[in-house]
Amino acid sequence: MAIESVNPATGERLRSFEALAPAEVDAKLGRAAEAFRSWRRQPVATRAAIVARAGEILVAEKAAFGRLMTLEVGKLVDAAEQEAEKCATACRFYAARAEELLRPEVIVASAQAHDVVRFDPLGPVLAVMPWNFPFWQVIRFAAPALVAGNVGLLKHASNVPQCALAIEDLFRRAGAPEGVFQTLLVPSDGVDAIIADERVAAVTVTGSEGAGRAVAGAAGRALKKSVLELGGSDPFIVLASADLEAATATAVRARLVNGGQSCIAAKRFIVADAVYDPFVRSFAAVMRALKVGDPADRGTDVGPLALASIRDGVEDQVARSVAAGAYVLLGGRRREGPGYFYPPTILTDVPTTSPAAVEEVFGPVAALFRVRGIDEAIALANATTFGLAASAWTRDRGEADRLARELEAGSVFINAMVASDARFPFGGVKRSGYGRELGSYGLREFVNIKTVRTTGL
Repeated sequence: MAIESVNPATGERLRSFEALAPAEVDAKLGRAAEAFRSWRRQPVATRAAIVARAGEILVAEKAAFGRLMTLEVGKLVDAAEQEAEKCATACRFYAARAEELLRPEVIVASAQAHDVVRFDPLGPVLAVMPWNFPFWQVIRFAAPALVAGNVGLLKHASNVPQCALAIEDLFRRAGAPEGVFQTLLVPSDGVDAIIADERVAAVTVTGSEGAGRAVAGAAGRALKKSVLELGGSDPFIVLASADLEAATATAVRARLVNGGQSCIAAKRFIVADAVYDPFVRSFAAVMRALKVGDPADRGTDVGPLALASIRDGVEDQVARSVAAGAYVLLGGRRREGPGYFYPPTILTDVPTTSPAAVEEVFGPVAALFRVRGIDEAIALANATTFGLAASAWTRDRGEADRLARELEAGSVFINAMVASDARFPFGGVKRSGYGRELGSYGLREFVNIKTVRTTGL
């Protein structure tokens, strides 16, 4: 895939970039290794102050960063500005908590011994990042990695090179020394060689199952730590005891966050028979009223998909699901004209073996399923190879406890829409990946958890 910016709303090519030559990649890896040697020795407070300053810039310049996201991936302008602000929350969180979270843990303290667990940085960490949240995905890796004393190497998606370069510039302006955070404009087939380079200590990837397999395989061959945050086919469960009005209103937002291009967007709506019909009526009425159009227009509800290939893939998944027996209640056909638009779509009577049930549909398509009660709801929710997150709606404490306990997912939200938050660990199980980002657990993914036992002093 060419490294270029294309406006998804029009199909217009904005800018193209030459991939780095092997010698240029080598030079950047050399700078990263050299920067790490001094960066790791900086006081935690110094590193945290730079990350905090990056957060301040993100807020001050959210309009400019937002315009860039809208141009490169078709993100609604309001959502793009909110993404920049959300990135700032991660910067603030790790800047404020870094010293506490990295403080050595004392196991034994006596006159005879002093035994601690240290959390020391690993080195240059390669981040292979996707386009759908072009700032947030990067900052949620970079903020904890940098405060921990690592240095960052960003291989961003090839359709967001301007966002990638803007993030590198963000950390430079925040005061990060040369080499502490660098963008590598390289194609996907150049990643394996970078992972194999002895100067790279670890790798993290957010993306598709295929990308995760490729990166994890390369990391495994090099015997390097990896963290994978992959796809999801997240269930949104509505039980008979739910607050139906709140559940329905949230369901639309949960499916259409980022135009449906989110691994934690609700995709499979599993609704108890007792409330199925009113849920569908309300859900369809709201979806039908949404405005599809220019993402730069603040009155638009649903913008384009980021790539022609994404739109074509969604269209194909819907067609195959219909061929398998699903019924199109709303939408289901691409919008003609320029840009990569696909309308809000609802599928009912979805066979449990169809693409809409077993694959991740990365667009504004909701698959609806009718169940008799909580037993069927949990079984159907878990009948997937993915396990990223789940949202469930009930006003019964016993049901809530059971859902939290039995749903196979890295996050379970009861009576709320799934969302990532810097304070809480984020990641999945099964084919949604392994390891965690965010929270204290995310900070400690890329550190050497070192036991130090001292006696005789």
